[in-house]
Amino acid sequence: MDATASLGPGQQPALQGWQAPSAIERGLYEARVRGDWPAYYDLVAQADLYVVQSRTLSDAEPDTFYWHPTWNPGTRSDCLAVYTAGMLPAPVPDPVFDTCDLGWLAERWGPTKPPYLVVNPGSPCEGVIPASPEGLALWRWHHDARGQRTHGLAQYAVHTLEVGGPRQGQVAFGLGVGAQLFVQNGQFWNSLANHGGGYVKEKKALDRWWGITDRAEWLDALERLLRADMVSSVWEFVLQLRHAMARDFAGPVSTDHWREAAERVIRARAEEAAQPRLMPDGVTQGRVTSTATLESEVAGVQRLIGRITRYEARFRADGLLAEGAYIRSVDAWDYGRASAMARWGVATRLGSVAEAESAVIRAGRLVQVNYRSWADFSASYALGRCLQFDEEEFGDWYEESLRTHRVLMTDPTSPWLTIPWA
Repeated sequence: MDATASLGPGQQPALQGWQAPSAIERGLYEARVRGDWPAYYDLVAQADLYVVQSRTLSDAEPDTFYWHPTWNPGTRSDCLAVYTAGMLPAPVPDPVFDTCDLGWLAERWGPTKPPYLVVNPGSPCEGVIPASPEGLALWRWHHDARGQRTHGLAQYAVHTLEVGGPRQGQVAFGLGVGAQLFVQNGQFWNSLANHGGGYVKEKKALDRWWGITDRAEWLDALERLLRADMVSSVWEFVLQLRHAMARDFAGPVSTDHWREAAERVIRARAEEAAQPRLMPDGVTQGRVTSTATLESEVAGVQRLIGRITRYEARFRADGLLAEGAYIRSVDAWDYGRASAMARWGVATRLGSVAEAESAVIRAGRLVQVNYRSWADFSASYALGRCLQFDEEEFGDWYEESLRTHRVLMTDPTSPWLTIPWA
């Protein structure tokens, strides 16, 4: 199907040598330079399209899409402007952006709607697309021709914001700390001024996964993650105990030895807690742990040690952990999520870009202090994620972690290969 005549008025010659913000806009630009409008339509049909919305209206009726046409001097008419991810401005309190796609728009366009859709208005990759009945049929055709191809940016791939996103330095390192979640979700790893999947979708996700609906809750979660306060203290206890033993004995620690040591420590702590203490205002009675509770704690820790040992064996077999290596801490699970949480706060307008920058820098410094390499950090992050969600099924939660690790450790554009560790 020939789309050459479908772009309508308002076209201007593309600028040679333009630096596209990302691969999305570069593809649109190159298609436009070639005059390859079928390819241009294909790319628009594959992209997430961001539409400006009133924040007040979005908060009041989050499931309602509001049409806000703007005057376009090229067409000398109203148009609905849409933007691809790399062309979005830095988030401001109001307005916000929500996402849709070309097929969705085609189904909802009617005779009262503007005569044109304009993609990335005012840019060298701009496309003015007629919304006549014939034009809408063309939108549907390209959308349907997409078939099983990924909508939006491909998941499990490194997507880099080449203009407007840091790629070196402290901020970039801190964004690399949160890269697993953004690579997995098919978003730019280095977009600090983050819109994510759009304002409403990001708000719903933050509520569904974290129960966060306001700024105070976001700030509390961010601070707890930066303190590694959400990671289980029991996980850290057993991992730190093994690490201390490995230092003391200058070598590997057997699982049986590890279990025995953990049991001794638990019982010794219980005995110590039961002893009376002399305090400034008198003697305080100790806290006595019942036999049943104590035995349950010992059994639980020994089961945990077994789980960690089996995960590490699988990690080694799959290349996530080096042969003979072991995991010293799972604080990385919190640090990685802290970097992501900072950006989610920007997308939901619960935090500012400046606050997010400070948080990702802090997360990066914590990772550099506590880990030795990106690979070391990644194994720690993966173990924390699996302990929380996988239940030793080695199912989706594990496979997602492994796939993301492999992408970030092999893609030549990955921040884990392009940003020095120190």
